[in-house]
This record gives sequence, C-alpha cells and structure tokens, in this order.
Amino acid sequence: MLDPTKLKDWQIAEASESTAKPIMQIAAEMGLIDDEVIPMGRLLAKIDYKKVLTRLGKPQKAKYIDVTAITPTPLGEGKTTTTIGLVQGLGKLGKKVTGAIRQPSGGPTFNIKGSAAGGGLSQCIPLAPLSLGLTGDIDSITNANNLAMVALTSRLQHESNYDDVRLAKSGLKRLDIDPETVQMKWVMDFCAQSLRDIVIGRGGKMDGFEMNSGFAISVSSEVMAILAVSRDLADMRKRMAKIVVAYSKSGKEVTAADLEVDGAMTAWMTKAINPNLLQTIEGQPVFVHAGPFANIAIGQSSIIADELGTRLSEYHITESGFAADIGFEKFWNLKCRMSGLVPNAVVIVATIRALKMHGGGPAVKPGAKLDIAYTQENLPLVEKGCENLIAHIDIVKKSGVKPVVCINSFYTDTKAEIQLVRKIAEQNGAYCALSEHWLKGGEGAIELAEAVMAAANEPNHFKFLYELETPLRQRIELIAKEVYGADGVEYSPIALEKAKALEQDSEAQQLGTCMVKSHLSLSHDPNVKGRPKGWTLPVRDIMIYKGAGFIVPVAGDIKLMPGTASNPAYRNIDVDVETGKVKGLF
Repeated sequence: MLDPTKLKDWQIAEASESTAKPIMQIAAEMGLIDDEVIPMGRLLAKIDYKKVLTRLGKPQKAKYIDVTAITPTPLGEGKTTTTIGLVQGLGKLGKKVTGAIRQPSGGPTFNIKGSAAGGGLSQCIPLAPLSLGLTGDIDSITNANNLAMVALTSRLQHESNYDDVRLAKSGLKRLDIDPETVQMKWVMDFCAQSLRDIVIGRGGKMDGFEMNSGFAISVSSEVMAILAVSRDLADMRKRMAKIVVAYSKSGKEVTAADLEVDGAMTAWMTKAINPNLLQTIEGQPVFVHAGPFANIAIGQSSIIADELGTRLSEYHITESGFAADIGFEKFWNLKCRMSGLVPNAVVIVATIRALKMHGGGPAVKPGAKLDIAYTQENLPLVEKGCENLIAHIDIVKKSGVKPVVCINSFYTDTKAEIQLVRKIAEQNGAYCALSEHWLKGGEGAIELAEAVMAAANEPNHFKFLYELETPLRQRIELIAKEVYGADGVEYSPIALEKAKALEQDSEAQQLGTCMVKSHLSLSHDPNVKGRPKGWTLPVRDIMIYKGAGFIVPVAGDIKLMPGTASNPAYRNIDVDVETGKVKGLF
C-alpha cells in the first residue's frame, strides 16, 4: 500500500495511474454505452451528456450530497480530498457512487494552493492532465471570453474612425458604446496582478481604441458561470447572447448578441459543454466540469455533471467552493434553484488546524512553518474556534438539510481535541465523523460514509433562503444577516444607485444573487476570524451577469484577478525529460 507520509501526491498519483482501470471500463461500470463516451486517452474521456440524459430520462435517482467546509486557512482544509474520500468510502461499502468536482485553475495550481485533485490516498487521477488544462475546457472559456473583448474593442475602433454611412456598408449599426462602462475584462488562467488594470490601444488609429482595460482570471469569467449552470447547448447559446459586455452612452445594454459574437463564442464551447470523466485512485468515477473560486464566481461543479451523476448512481457527491457561507450558499440558492435537484445531506469539512486558527491561534501563512499551537493539544483554542463551525452548521440547517461534520484527520490531532469537536457538532444538530481518507483512502472514510448515509435518509425539509420575488436589497440583507451574521448592509453610492435601478427592472428581478466576498472570513474582512459579531457588510459595487442569470454584489476589497505569491508552486514543478512525466504537482 502506498504511504502518503513518505510519498508526495504526484508520486502517489503516478504509481496509481500505472494500474488504474481504462476509462472505458469505468464508463461501462457506470452503465454508459460506448456511443456515449468520447475517449481522450487511456484514462480520460468526455461524456456526451445529451445522449445519456435522453436515454435515462429526467427523474433524480441518487442520494445527492454536497461537500462544503468551515472558513478555511489559506492552506485549504481538504474539501476536494474529502469529496474523493467520501466517494471511495461509499465504494468500500458496496454503493454505486459518482463524484463531481471542479476543474483546477492554473492560477492556484502554479501559485500557493496547488491543484484541486485531492491528496494522499484520496486523489482524482490522472493528476498531471487534470492539473494542466485537462481537455481544454478552461482554454475554451478563455477564448470565448476574449473573443467578446475582441468584438467590443474592434467595434469601438471602427465606430470612432467611421461615419454611419461607412459603418452601414460593413453591415453595422452604430452602438455608440461608452468605453467607461465596459463590464467585461480580458481573462487568462494565471494569477497575474500586474494585468489587473492596463491601458490598451496605444499607438495610432490602426492600433485600436485607446482605453482603460484589464484582466481577470479565466475561472471568474461569466462564460465559466454559464458552463456551470447551462442545461444543454441550446440553453448555453441563449445565455451567451444575453451577456452584457458594455453600455451605450445613453445607458442601453450592449450585449454579445448586439456585437454579433454570441454564436462564435458558443462555437468555442461545443466540446467544453460535455463533462470530463476521470476516476479516484480506487477506481470510482468522477466527473470534472466547471471551475473554482466561489468567492468571485459561482464555484460549483456543473449542473450537467450532477444531472448525469444523480441518474447513474445510488449516491452522487458534488463539491462547492470554499466554506458554507459562500460555496454552499450559492449551491443552495443558485445551483439547486436552476437544476431542480434537492440535496439529501451536506458535509462540512473541518480541521483541528482551522478551528485553532479561528480560536485565536497564530496566523497561518502558506510556505511558513506552522506554529507549535497547531501541532500540540490545545483544547481552549479548539473550543473557541468551534464558534466558526457552529456558524456553518447553522447555515446548512437553515436550508432544511441535515449537516454532517467531517473532521478531516491530521496526524497531530489528539483524541481529546477530536472528541471535543464531535461533542460540539452533535450538540448543535449535526452528525459528526472522523475521516482518515488522506492516510487510508476509502477504508479511512467508512465512518464518514456511514454518517452521510444516515443523514441522507433523514426527512428533508429543503427550502430556499429567498424567493425570486424578493427585492434585491432585501435578498442581500438576508444573506448578510442569516448567512454571514452581519448586523446589516451599507452601500457605496454607485452600488446603491445600481441596486435601485435593478429593483425597477422586471427582467433583473428574476436573476439570482451571486455574492462576491472574502473566503477567509465569515465577514468581508479576511483578517477577522471565528464568528464575527457587531459588523456591517459593505457592498461597494454591483455587477450583472445576465447570461449566467446572476446579479453580483461585490462586498469588500476583492480582486477578480488574484496575485502570485513570493514562493509559488511553479518553482517546484518540472518534467522528467526522459519520460515526459510531470513531477512536483500537489
């Protein structure tokens, strides 16, 4: 048996891949037929979702489980690892199980957090292809997004240089775009802070229209959100047309359809809309589709992947980004509303390390050695930190679904610390299980799997936090108070102006609310840990993603393009020039 205490993740993955089942065997064991599988190599495939769903019909079959977490440290608390471990644990119990995780972004993969493939003996393989672009979905999103920017900037150039007669000869009608109101950015899938704010079009009139612009990370693009929520290609095509790229000088929306680029954008996505099929290192199927960053995006695996999983298995495990205040809240009030799927249980991943941090422990910094407080027993820190855990339990309970706290085991955790967390979780209405999936794989996740099965069989009283008829500012206040624990909301002048205008827009009233907020705190301030009291949520701006179907309030100072740290992961990633195998991924 491979020993994760002695081997790095990439070494475990490499050893596992050599004996892994061919992907066509994984597909056949799921109940797929050859015509529904598009092989992309021995260990990768895309699934023709339309053929599968047409054959299977619509009724939800599986117990549907979401995996979220408490507020994490900057190191992450193993949510993807737990998702894979739970899939493996249910597999050990003889259940037909599928998982759905999000595709890793090149930003964190080459920066601090690393890939999102799991870890130890609970990984999704093959690791290198998964971490380095997979089958090109994020590239397609990048290209589709940037094609819209090409259409916008070229139109600005031509409208500034041509009169109406010459525009008409090209088949164009003047849109009178206001360059100060451009809603989109260029995107790339790295953390490139120097590109957040740039000036483009420098030179002469043949070099473009000079204007302020910038880059965001690809996975924050509205095109990624559209991939996550689209039901099929026809739905995606309609959503692309609605993307608001900019506004005219009279305040009229300028959409992708107005720029006549929506069809070409969708053309980039015809392959990406099919979910990717991979496997755990123990041979259970895992769909990988859509992207991360629930703090600045929807942060969910796709509706299509979950539609497939809930029809092909007894238990389908899906993952939401970051903690319950953002990832689960968006799963609950956005994804479930759009998909019609109802969760049967929700797993909240917690670590003793994170609880100690929330209890007042020293700062946890990527690349720095952990303080001794995190490696020696400290019950007062754990107990105080459980206030954050209780907040996340309360959030899940408000949805009417039973929470299961998973204590993601570290070898430094003591029995007394684990017992204390178990006691507090159970006193607050949650199941609780210790899981050693990182160390032992599916065998180490059996207790967690059994707790999830028990929770999923309890009566379900699922309900949304708000209805679509609820006015925008009232929705934001509900999320701020009921989910984050704020006393109220304050708006910048521009955010207040936009909120009032959107409340008068009958079409906008039917859009969901997708908050942008720090993932490192229940509040908007990443430095405030635990369960903050006596604070107000500042909403500084409101964006609109009409294609995805969201209004996007932005709370606090958060960037759509993250920055690269001083000791990024790319320094340790290399390739064996003899075999071509990638090493150093984690």
